[in-house]
Amino acid sequence: MGAIFRREMNAFFTSPIAYVYFAVFNVFAGIFFFSYCIAAGTTDMSGIFINMFTILLFLIPVLTMKLLSEERKQKTDQCLLTSPVSLTGIVLGKYFAALCVFAISLITFLVYALVISAYAPLNWTVIAGNIVGLFLLGAAFISIGLFISGLTENQILAVIGTFVVLMLIFFSYLFVDSINNTLIKKIITAISFQSRYEKFTTGVFSITGMLFFVSVAVIFNFLAIRTLERRRWA
Repeated sequence: MGAIFRREMNAFFTSPIAYVYFAVFNVFAGIFFFSYCIAAGTTDMSGIFINMFTILLFLIPVLTMKLLSEERKQKTDQCLLTSPVSLTGIVLGKYFAALCVFAISLITFLVYALVISAYAPLNWTVIAGNIVGLFLLGAAFISIGLFISGLTENQILAVIGTFVVLMLIFFSYLFVDSINNTLIKKIITAISFQSRYEKFTTGVFSITGMLFFVSVAVIFNFLAIRTLERRRWA
């Protein structure tokens, strides 16, 4: 797994993907920081994190689009599948590389928090809750993108597929109030990413929320492994 991780990290930073991702991420983070903190004259950063949920819907598909689909396109997947590395090691190596790139981008919010703390007292528990929540959300989103990337050799289709799935997750919560069926409403609320994520933006370290996002990551990584296994024996 270590070799795959190093290979993918190198691939991220020898291609434009990581740099484009960091640039767009920081542009929007900066805009939200100015709007919700500097211009408003407040130390409350929760507005930044709430809006970053929407930005990740667009950015995560770009970050994950090539993880497995590129192997199929370049015909290197067969060499990878017959290598001494286990399928679990292959998937997790790629997953943790993307997650590491995502985690690096979160340092931006620590910088913003330090800037604010130099001028006014800051509730670091709330900041920690927001960063942990955003990290867990990204971990779940990346696992979904990795799985979809393994379904096609076309990176554009991988981007579109991941984006569509994440948008369905997002809009299902927005329309929950318009659903009359109580059972369906409860199911959508229970699997809602946004409702669980919003708890973290208030500084609440929700154990159920943590377990939910970790479970999503485990499930979709498992599905990605099964996808590779099917191709190995195809």
